[in-house]
Amino acid sequence: MAQRTKNAIRQSFMELLAERPFDKITIGDITEDMDKILVRDIAQRSEITRNAFYYYYQDIYALVEDIFALELEQFTQKAAAYTSWQDAFRAAIAFALDNRRAVLHIYQSSSRETLERYYRQTILSAMTDFVHMMAQGLDVPEGKITALSRFYAAALEGLTSQWLRDGMTEDLAPFIADLGELLDGNIRLSLERCVRKEN
Repeated sequence: MAQRTKNAIRQSFMELLAERPFDKITIGDITEDMDKILVRDIAQRSEITRNAFYYYYQDIYALVEDIFALELEQFTQKAAAYTSWQDAFRAAIAFALDNRRAVLHIYQSSSRETLERYYRQTILSAMTDFVHMMAQGLDVPEGKITALSRFYAAALEGLTSQWLRDGMTEDLAPFIADLGELLDGNIRLSLERCVRKEN
């Protein structure tokens, strides 16, 4: 029952975000502080009481944190299965594509840092798993794997930030395909070069 209620709260909030900006989710003439207004609107949508909402979440910002923590957990569980960094990156931005308006509303709100942190962690997790996969059979120090993972993750995070700033209007698929062709094999070559230098 508890999980069902939390899922209802999350779903209601995402539906509301698809309809209007994060900072504009209100009901009627309610003049209470923003957190209480937001909570009351979500409670109506998911047919739960305000007390039930507060049982699970301290405020609206805690709800946003929980949504992205759950997405990150689900992504991390699947990250090792991706056979290319391009597939992992496409999976990382799938949530934004599936919830375009809601994500833009979060990006344009005071919760932007939560969204940016989610993408930073997701992309770094994906790149770290991929670089580890590329390092199989090589005696590469963990510090070098971390450095290479962070470098590629920072580039992809920058690309994602620009995409969000531009309103997610660009189709990233062709760009990622082109970038994949240009960089194909570079991670393995970098790792092999590292082993040669270590020896």
